[in-house]
Amino acid sequence: MESTQSGVGFYVETPLKAKIRKASESVPKHVQWRLYTASLVLIDVLMIGLAFRLAYYIRFESSIILFSQDSDPNFLYYRLIVAILIPVWLGIFLILGLYDRQRLLGGTKEYSMVFNGTTIGMMLLIAVGFLNPEFIFARAWLLLAWIFSFIFIAIGRFILRRIIYLFRSRGYYLSSALVIGANNEGLSLAEQLAGWRASGFHIMGFVDKKFPIGTQLTEDLYVLGRVDDLDELIARYDVEELILASSAISSRDRMLDIFQRYGIANGVNVRMSSGLYEIITTGLTVKEFAYVPLVGVNKVRLTGVDEVLKFILDILITITALILLGPIMLVICLLIKIDTRGPIIHKRRVMGMHGQEFDAFKFRTMCEDGDEILAKYPELREELANNFKLKVDPRVTRVGQILRKTSLDELPQLINVLKREMSLVGPRIITPAEVEKYEKWDLNLMTVRPGITGLWQVSGRSDVTYDERVRLDMHYIRNWSIWLDIQLLFQTIPAVLKRRGAY
Repeated sequence: MESTQSGVGFYVETPLKAKIRKASESVPKHVQWRLYTASLVLIDVLMIGLAFRLAYYIRFESSIILFSQDSDPNFLYYRLIVAILIPVWLGIFLILGLYDRQRLLGGTKEYSMVFNGTTIGMMLLIAVGFLNPEFIFARAWLLLAWIFSFIFIAIGRFILRRIIYLFRSRGYYLSSALVIGANNEGLSLAEQLAGWRASGFHIMGFVDKKFPIGTQLTEDLYVLGRVDDLDELIARYDVEELILASSAISSRDRMLDIFQRYGIANGVNVRMSSGLYEIITTGLTVKEFAYVPLVGVNKVRLTGVDEVLKFILDILITITALILLGPIMLVICLLIKIDTRGPIIHKRRVMGMHGQEFDAFKFRTMCEDGDEILAKYPELREELANNFKLKVDPRVTRVGQILRKTSLDELPQLINVLKREMSLVGPRIITPAEVEKYEKWDLNLMTVRPGITGLWQVSGRSDVTYDERVRLDMHYIRNWSIWLDIQLLFQTIPAVLKRRGAY
């Protein structure tokens, strides 16, 4: 590592910073993002064209008959329609922000915007056909094109995103950022953003008056200057993002001054952590009373259409899974009964929505005299008290070890989903004794149903520290969408196959 100090600012060039510097020197940042936008447009054009072509093939050229032959399958006619539609759909995507750097690489939110864009494009075509009776097209063709467009565009953007993540590991497509405030919140923000490379932030260091310039606060991050030095720091480090730890800014005037100076400045984005609102993950509403805007806190995280969509997803997949996995569950029941004496199903008392307790079902994986066995290992009892999980558990049976490694022990929780006590995707289920581990976050945990799988499942399960589990649960609650649930369900399959953290 090389360190330099000249005037304001203390710079230590880590291997990652060296990569970023070399990447910016070889391909300037603005060129990187232009290449990415151009790639997005190209992929969207190809995927839209492929979707319409496949729809034409299924509707007119295959043996599948979806509707009566009520339109002329003139290939040149439909090709002309597609040639007109492609720039129209690209224009819709542009208006929705699907080529806006600030909205790109946004995970499930980007897929949601793609769905909205393709739906608007389809409705626009329907409206034109309604207003102009001479404009005729096959309904099945349009319906298939709409479905395929969303799927193909989402897949294309997903693949491109993974390519960008790979480039980010080599120093490209990263935005230099300063964290203003080096208190516990600021340190937590920096650690979380720096550890999640997909975030796109490259944390350069901290701005804080409480520590001398050059003070090392984490392994790679130092205090670089004061708030008064921001102009020089932004220029020196080519900063694009200012992240304010709101609890670290004691003066409201000071915070307002930062927003006035940089909030509308070109090339610099000012972002503020939500402070108290970070704790309240259920969502906020603003309503005026006597012309006074007051902020209200939602009592639950999911309401209305969101709750209905999650219910439909849970029920459809759960019923299908029970039908397909029924024979496997029957075999497991027989193996448990043959292996050791005791009940087949273990009931674990856990916390549910609104703080109501219920019994979560699992296949029994432990010996019936597990407490007597654990009493012989005081060090394991202490580990269990701290982590609520044992990596090497002498109480686990032979069949239980296999069930835990393959996560098959959790299949009976599908019944809990049908009983509306759990959801397929959600926060990790916890016992009443674990609630205190969540400290200030427990008020959010009970606003959604716990899940059979979730962010903790795909992030390493038991290999993840308890504090990290809490953070992942809060992230899921705060950022829930039906697309996130679908994404996590797909990610659960490889996570289970890899068996990482399963014990």
